[in-house]
Amino acid sequence: NVFVDASHTGDKVTRKSQTGIILYCNMAPITWYSKKQNTVESSTYSSELVALRIAAEMVIALRYKLRMFGVEMDGPANVFCDNESVYKSVSNADSRLKKKHNS
Repeated sequence: NVFVDASHTGDKVTRKSQTGIILYCNMAPITWYSKKQNTVESSTYSSELVALRIAAEMVIALRYKLRMFGVEMDGPANVFCDNESVYKSVSNADSRLKKKHNS
């Protein structure tokens, strides 16, 4: 399981959003990530989408590392985010995301 969240314009000086991610394996937290995003996003949707992309990259990297150790991970990773618009956009294969992700 992966839990993802972003606070839109969390820093009042730079207006950058904060990303928070925690990855669980067998109901035990194995890694976490908390960092300001590199870009200033104009909406909550954008900052949550950037956070979700970072989480997806972390899951891919973790699965690769586990595979190198001989541990196979069956099935998809469950990713939980609190923004329904982002969830619907990334869950729908027909949706066209026209956002540049340069975090």
